[in-house]
Amino acid sequence: MPKGLFTRAILIVVLPFLILQSVLAFVFMERHYDLVTRRLSEAVIREVATLVEIIERYPQDADFSIVTDIANSKLGLSISVLPPEPLPPPRPKPFFDFVDRVLSDEIRRQIRRPFWIDTVGRSSYVEMRIQLPDHVLRVIARRSQTYASNSHIFIVWMISTSFVLMVVALIFLRNQIRPIERLANAAESFGKGRPIGDFRPRGALEVRRAAQAFIEMRKRIERQIEQRTTMLAGVSHDLRTVLTRFRLQLALLGDRPEVTDLKSDVDEMHHMLEDYLAFARGDGDEEAKPTDLALMFEDLEAEAEIAGASVSSKITGSPDIMVKPIAFKRCLTNLVSNAARYADTIRLKAKHDERWLTITIDDDGPGIPAEKRETVFRPFYRLEESRARETGGTGLGLAIALDIARGHGGDIQLGESPMGGLRAKVRIPA
Repeated sequence: MPKGLFTRAILIVVLPFLILQSVLAFVFMERHYDLVTRRLSEAVIREVATLVEIIERYPQDADFSIVTDIANSKLGLSISVLPPEPLPPPRPKPFFDFVDRVLSDEIRRQIRRPFWIDTVGRSSYVEMRIQLPDHVLRVIARRSQTYASNSHIFIVWMISTSFVLMVVALIFLRNQIRPIERLANAAESFGKGRPIGDFRPRGALEVRRAAQAFIEMRKRIERQIEQRTTMLAGVSHDLRTVLTRFRLQLALLGDRPEVTDLKSDVDEMHHMLEDYLAFARGDGDEEAKPTDLALMFEDLEAEAEIAGASVSSKITGSPDIMVKPIAFKRCLTNLVSNAARYADTIRLKAKHDERWLTITIDDDGPGIPAEKRETVFRPFYRLEESRARETGGTGLGLAIALDIARGHGGDIQLGESPMGGLRAKVRIPA
């Protein structure tokens, strides 16, 4: 079955028309055409049989002009009485010529004399020759006298009217499906974090109800995001104020060793606070807009090189992408900085086609065991055997990256890199 709703709807409309036309055409050709053709052929052969009886039983003039005139004026047949001669050899019979078969059967049944018939040579006429005892009767009849010649008119009218009805039905059907397509596009754009434009409920009542439910759901989600952002802004302000007072008080205590340790703890608390807020905030209310991926890669290369890693990048396809630039850069930064912390060489590759943007980050570091590649995306989870607490980090980097990728309608997958380390693949809709 086709996947598209419009294509399936076309089949729902077109298939019954085709089946109905096929049944009607079969019934008409099988019943009406055959019956009318048989009745017309019977009538013509009955008239020919009458002429044969007249010629054989009643005296005729020398040139048979009287019976010839009667046949021409009253019966619409052109006849001629020929001298006795052998009948022509049988001509090849068409396989599907129903007229030839019916005429031959009727001559055998009604006249019962040797005959020769030609329904092919002259397309507009039918020629018959009847072997009489002393003569050969040659009869030429119009082909329309022997079969239903207007059958094609029924077929033409049936197909023409059905075509017009199908076109009208498809136009109305397209107008009914278009609101469903708009609703699907709006839901897809909202799922990718992109603006949905001027979307309003349209179409049938059921489609309007679904569209109105989507609009209400969107408003509730946006209101929830706004409330969460406001709350986080307040929490961030209050906590930053407390940390600022800590720093001021520690600055007044001098440079004693215990003060230095307290300052380190305050800095670590500030770093943890920023990570927590970034994870809880997610994409925020940032809107998607055209972004140059090449410039973003240049910034990522510079940051990774500062961390001591060698970075190379390659972009296949257009570098222009539609994303939330700040959030998406944070996603890639978390992945690249994670690779730069444990690897010496990093390769960035991007492939942008009509449907997907795929970014691959390969490194030559120690990698992550296959059984833990899903677990590392959990918030606050850290690999103790390869990442000690002294290295920094709160276990939120990969969780934030995955949350941002899914906010764009995509996903992140971890695997084994050809370079021997870890491969992170970010895939989002284009």
